[in-house]
Amino acid sequence: MNEMIIKNISEDLNITTKQVTTVLSMLEEGNTIPFIARYRKEATGALDEEVIRKINEVYEYQNNLLKRKEDVIRLIDEKGMLTEELKQNILNCTKLVEVEDLYRPYKEKKKTKATEAIAKGLEPLAKMIMSYPTSGSIEDLCKKFINDKVKTTEEAVEGASYIIAEWISDNAAYRKYIRSFIYKNGVLITKKKKDAVDEKSTYEMYYEYSEAVKYIKPHRIMAINRAEKEKILTVSIDYNKEDLETFLEKKLIKNDKSYVVDIVKNSIKDSLKRLILPSVEREIRSELKDKAEDVSIENFSNNVEHLLLTPPIKEKVVLGYDPAFRTGCKLAVLDKTGKPLEIAVIYPTEPHNKIEESKKKVLELIDKYNIDIIAIGNGTASRESEAFIADTIKEAKRKVEYVIVSEAGASVYSASKLAIEEFPDLTVEKRSAISIGRRLQDALSELVKIDPKSIGVGLYQHDVAPKKLDESLNFVVEKSVNSVGVNINTASRSLLTYVSGLTKKAIDEILSTRDKFGKFVSREEIKKLKGMTPKVYEQSIGFMRIVDGTNPLDKTSIHPESYDATIKLLESLNFTVNDIGTDNLKKSLNIDIDEYSKKLDIDKYTLEDIIKSLSSPERDPRDELDKPILKSDILHIEDLHIGDKLQGTVRNVVDFGLFIDVGLHDDGLAHISKLSNEYIKHPGDLFSVGDIVDCYVENIDLKKQKLSLSLLEK
Repeated sequence: MNEMIIKNISEDLNITTKQVTTVLSMLEEGNTIPFIARYRKEATGALDEEVIRKINEVYEYQNNLLKRKEDVIRLIDEKGMLTEELKQNILNCTKLVEVEDLYRPYKEKKKTKATEAIAKGLEPLAKMIMSYPTSGSIEDLCKKFINDKVKTTEEAVEGASYIIAEWISDNAAYRKYIRSFIYKNGVLITKKKKDAVDEKSTYEMYYEYSEAVKYIKPHRIMAINRAEKEKILTVSIDYNKEDLETFLEKKLIKNDKSYVVDIVKNSIKDSLKRLILPSVEREIRSELKDKAEDVSIENFSNNVEHLLLTPPIKEKVVLGYDPAFRTGCKLAVLDKTGKPLEIAVIYPTEPHNKIEESKKKVLELIDKYNIDIIAIGNGTASRESEAFIADTIKEAKRKVEYVIVSEAGASVYSASKLAIEEFPDLTVEKRSAISIGRRLQDALSELVKIDPKSIGVGLYQHDVAPKKLDESLNFVVEKSVNSVGVNINTASRSLLTYVSGLTKKAIDEILSTRDKFGKFVSREEIKKLKGMTPKVYEQSIGFMRIVDGTNPLDKTSIHPESYDATIKLLESLNFTVNDIGTDNLKKSLNIDIDEYSKKLDIDKYTLEDIIKSLSSPERDPRDELDKPILKSDILHIEDLHIGDKLQGTVRNVVDFGLFIDVGLHDDGLAHISKLSNEYIKHPGDLFSVGDIVDCYVENIDLKKQKLSLSLLEK
């Protein structure tokens, strides 16, 4: 491991070098991030998944950077042009672009105007010009370079100028200064293309727009880049080019009395216009795009994580309701475990309007199956369906509530191979109704069946690097699944795929054994399966639970490696494993951690986790989050007034604010400026998808049916 890289990581993340080396060693040994975060806290100082992942990412980047530095040093050395100073300059670079700047003069050049001029023998003339002669004339200087290839003084000067322009362009220090100058002083300017068609005026604010490069927000960069790709906008960076010419003249012109000064000045202009500025502008745009992508991916990943961790509505019979117009609304009655009991189709919306017939069917299902909650998908015809359901449940013989559920990705799942295997006899739409209902019962178990990119809770997720997005989203899903844990006897293949350290072979074995012999009764049984190597078992078993097994410890998140210590702790308090979760044990677990840590020879972090698990053996981190809002009636925008207080669910967190579902056809928008009295950098610093918030009506646009909201008390 490279000590310098480790030192830099520890400084950047404000952790010790020992923590960094420990994490890297563990990852090298094949330990997974969830396992290290959950079961090796004593070794890492309780670093969480995000920090462990960051250590890994930064180390990989720095390692790749170091490899490139070593390659560049070797390539320059092979040419016999490496100096100690140049070597140190390369090793001191912190970015890849800086390494490439230093390598530029030594790179094999493709055919350029300068290489052609060098081939004509004009390099000595370029050097003479750069020595700023004062005696003689340019004609005298060029005389000996005139030949069959270079016929005139003008041609000689032109060729030498191309060589000088390339020398200027290849100077790493000049490029670094120019890049910094443009970043600090440049203004990004966008204009609508003459014949561009922007049907919905999506990019209207950018038709005549300018903003300082250093201040432009990531979501604006993403919007501008998309509009440019769609050929709606032209994008440029404006800055004072004369200042850059002046900078280079001061650096390069050693004697302003020389008769070559104008030649050098023209070379500077040519170098800037033709060689330096186009590439530096591309680099700056690329850097802005990379930063904007990172923010967009982080935002999208956070939203997906909070959607995955939506608290489950347990022990309720649910009616999944997939709204539609022409093809009818699909219904799926699900028992308390998510098993479909009956599928139906009704036609209460346009163009059929069979309202009474549809109402009769819904009331019949409510009666027959004792339905508690109706989960309505938020897609096409959602609000028309909501109005129909709100009216229908008033006539039900029992209390029934409804909730609007995000159906993002439901159609993707419904048409997938997985859904076809699960429900081969059902149409795509009917599978979708099941998915919508199950999302309410357990969002995590249902959403893991869908490609995370299809869970639409972000902006511009289709404009970012797919590999980067996939890595981030898969990490989030893995983190969510392992933080909750899975019931090994009910978990689907999709869910097991994300369990820390489980291999495909081990998953196949778990599922085939479960199908053949029924439920597992202990973690020990899992240990004996084919494909469950000691490493796979160690990494995964703590995240797999057996709820009604022979050993009560198997339903907790306590790792089997700590069972002996757990039993010792219970015995020292005069309890057994059968007392797990009882009030008496909970009271007795209020112990001195330091004392018992020494007594049981177990580290404090593990002891604290054991105590939490013994107190709440089936503890679910989702239980601490806001439950979805259940409703029994609807809201109309016409009923609202400025200042009205509403309660809503955060559906999406974006750079410029929150989209909040308050029960209207479309989500209301609370702009970032209306979220807090304090300055906040990003709405995600304070809010997450699924949060239940109190908000106030800020503005009502009846014509556009748009609602502006504020979280600031009136």
